[in-house]
Amino acid sequence: MKVNVSFRPQAEADLIGLYDYIAAEAGHAVAGGYIDRIEAACMALATFPKRGMSRDDIRRGLRTICFERRATIIFQVSDTEVVIVRVLFGGRDSDSALHGLRNE
Repeated sequence: MKVNVSFRPQAEADLIGLYDYIAAEAGHAVAGGYIDRIEAACMALATFPKRGMSRDDIRRGLRTICFERRATIIFQVSDTEVVIVRVLFGGRDSDSALHGLRNE
C-alpha cells in the first residue's frame, strides 16, 4: 500500500541549504542532480516506508536512512503518510538533530 510523502519546512530548508552549498562548490547542474536524487529517494518511501533504521527510542515511527554515504534522511512513518523531517549532509551532527526531535 502506498502512502503520501510530505516534507516539513525544516527539511525543505535543509535541501535549499544543501543545494546552495553544492552549487557554490561544484556548480548548479551538480547541485540540481544531487537534490533530484535525494527527493527521488524520499518519494520512494511511499512504496516502502519502513526501510532504514527505526528510532522509536526517540519518537514512535521515527526512522533514518543514509543517502549515497553523504546524507541522512530523517522521516516519520504513520499508517497513512511519511513525513520527511530533516535532511542532513556530511558532517552535520545527526545525533543532536535526532535528539532535538524528542520535544517536538
